[in-house]
Amino acid sequence: MFLSELFSGYEGLLVLTLLMLGIDLLLTRGKISFHSAAVWSVFWFALAFAFAAAIYFFWPYMAPSSGLTNGEAATSFVTGYLLEKSLSVDNLFVFALIFAQFKVPEKNVPRILMLGIVGALILRGIMISLGAPLIAQFHVILYLFGFFLIWTGVQMWRQHGEDNESFSDSFAVRLVKRFLRVSPDYRGNKLFIRDAVGILATPMLVVVMVIAMTDVMFALDSIPAIFAVTQEPYLVLAANVFALLGLRSLYFVLGGMLNKFAYLHHTLAFMLCFIGVKMLLIDTPFAIATPVSLGVIVSSLAIGIGASIWKQRQIEKLAH
Repeated sequence: MFLSELFSGYEGLLVLTLLMLGIDLLLTRGKISFHSAAVWSVFWFALAFAFAAAIYFFWPYMAPSSGLTNGEAATSFVTGYLLEKSLSVDNLFVFALIFAQFKVPEKNVPRILMLGIVGALILRGIMISLGAPLIAQFHVILYLFGFFLIWTGVQMWRQHGEDNESFSDSFAVRLVKRFLRVSPDYRGNKLFIRDAVGILATPMLVVVMVIAMTDVMFALDSIPAIFAVTQEPYLVLAANVFALLGLRSLYFVLGGMLNKFAYLHHTLAFMLCFIGVKMLLIDTPFAIATPVSLGVIVSSLAIGIGASIWKQRQIEKLAH
């Protein structure tokens, strides 16, 4: 009964999220090594599947008003989690670009990622809380999401390799500079400092804002995509929480290998198009079941990663 009470309702999910954020912050201070990041990545991945098991056994306690069975809820969570996790990996390319453009000291990266993830969790929570009632009341929104995801997938496929975007004049940067003076250099992990005139923002605050706002742009793709898997708000929120919590460790694992995933964008583009089609077929005799979606997502990731590894080996062979 203790587990059922711990995981019950949105309050339980909030407590669990805060607990996991606290653990991540306390146990991964300072510079994060590759080994430490790899261990934590495995931990977050295992924790997500442990949560899926908790859903399977305790789902009636977690969302009493849901019409899903335990098995349906667990399958939907795993599918949504893998989808969100896959799409969040694409964020890492952009994060690396942002850190390079703003010349972020290596020691500041872990704290910026943590603050950015907290901001992203809050903003995504707001988007989900607003989107779920709209979808429930206006079902046609699902079809609009479907066309949007297909269009986004096609654009992602066509624009592969175009990574020259500049964030130095983004909305987040302009917003901070409009209301605050910004110091020319970083001051450790401080977001604000004080001088003779008053309070200044540090470049670290600017980068945190850019990271959080960039994630919102990514969420415009990922949140509609997971609503194609399930319209249960609890599962949508939980999948986003677990996908984002492991993102910081994953950044340090994949940081030096991001450019080796040659077919990642193509894989994600295909997945977005597939989810878009699933959304368009949701009320037809050809509706795609969630277990099928899970199989397609896992297969796509396996093929994309395998093809990327093969291409990297061919490049290395030619280099020698």
